[in-house]
Amino acid sequence: MSLPRVIRRPVSSHGDHRNEIVVVVKRNHAVLGQSIYSSMLPDQSLVVGSASAHAILNLWVGAPPADDELARSPHIIIIIMFSKALRNALLTFTALAVAVSAASSLSLEVAGPEQVNTVESLKVVATITNTGDETIKVLNDPRGPLSKLPTDTFAITDGTGAKPSFTGIKVKYVPKTAATMGAYTILTPGESVQVVHNLGNAYNFTTPGAGAYDIQAKNLFYIVNPDNSVSSIYADHTSSHRAHISGKLAVTRPSAASLAKRASYNGCSSSQQSALVSAASAAQSYAASSLSYASSHTSATTRYTTWFGTYTAARHSTVVSQYTKINGNAFSSFTFDCTCTDSGTYAYVYPDTFGHIYLCGAFWSAPTTGTDSKGGTIIHESSHFTSNGGTDDNAYGQSACKSLAKSNPDSAVDNADSHEYFSENNPSLA
Repeated sequence: MSLPRVIRRPVSSHGDHRNEIVVVVKRNHAVLGQSIYSSMLPDQSLVVGSASAHAILNLWVGAPPADDELARSPHIIIIIMFSKALRNALLTFTALAVAVSAASSLSLEVAGPEQVNTVESLKVVATITNTGDETIKVLNDPRGPLSKLPTDTFAITDGTGAKPSFTGIKVKYVPKTAATMGAYTILTPGESVQVVHNLGNAYNFTTPGAGAYDIQAKNLFYIVNPDNSVSSIYADHTSSHRAHISGKLAVTRPSAASLAKRASYNGCSSSQQSALVSAASAAQSYAASSLSYASSHTSATTRYTTWFGTYTAARHSTVVSQYTKINGNAFSSFTFDCTCTDSGTYAYVYPDTFGHIYLCGAFWSAPTTGTDSKGGTIIHESSHFTSNGGTDDNAYGQSACKSLAKSNPDSAVDNADSHEYFSENNPSLA
């Protein structure tokens, strides 16, 4: 990590013995913070550059630069005279400057063919680069450019602003779980990683039609901090991509097969099949109890408002309708596919392919019931099916879902994880 540069610029003393400190924090040539402190105490200034100053600041101190160097230097703290009474303020800004100097940052670039005559050839490459000063762990979020799964990862528009319809998958994903499982990419300073995305597997261009499209990857990423907590970061877009699409504008996807009386499995071991039998049973109980509770409570309750926000009759009616449809599903007759190898993801579905759920790495380590459970995951994924109401993934994890319920109840009612947590009811809420 490169430390910020500290520069001393003395000022003339004031008749009232006022001492001032001006601290300017810069990173990548941009001023990120500036503050002026003053004190009426007699002059007790500490000479920047002395041994005691080095001990306190633990920073390299250089000679005063020319004004044009101030404009060019990427990491500078400018200090103008300070007293003992202001040392704490200086140390606070010093800590800020060091943190700023070491701040994580990413860049994101999208490239690909300029023209394709079938959407099956519309493959773009997303390049993610660590432009910061330290090695970082970036979660392989299935909704972002680091994952190859066909999620809604790109913003695509033609010249009129029209967008292709999304036909890809919706997933259950919990960033904290993924961090614990080590489902991340490690990038050293300056290191890049490239991921190929087949956009034909996620988007249907039939309605807007053939033409030129601007393609930009969504730039929200999650990084794993040293204490294993997770924080978000937005990458800088260095470029988007423009491609002309003609010919075949959509990939044909197999339609949902009629459900059998028993569950069918693809690529599932005997132990996985056994776990899925228990999970389907748990999900059936969750669906029934959720519908019973929602139908019998026609006013605000702690359980309802925690996950769906402020009570209104209209939103409550939507919730009851969704659980009525989900409860009508026979999970024991679903098709379960165990071929997904994404370690940090629980499961995913194609919303229009009813009754077919793909199980991924995080699902198998989840408990049968309880928070983020196997049974709850089936509720989550079932709520995504268009015939069950077609929920989205507006927030992941209990904390984010609680915040969503407070800030945007309409989105909470349309959120798959909110339905799962309402069903799991762990910890129990009345």
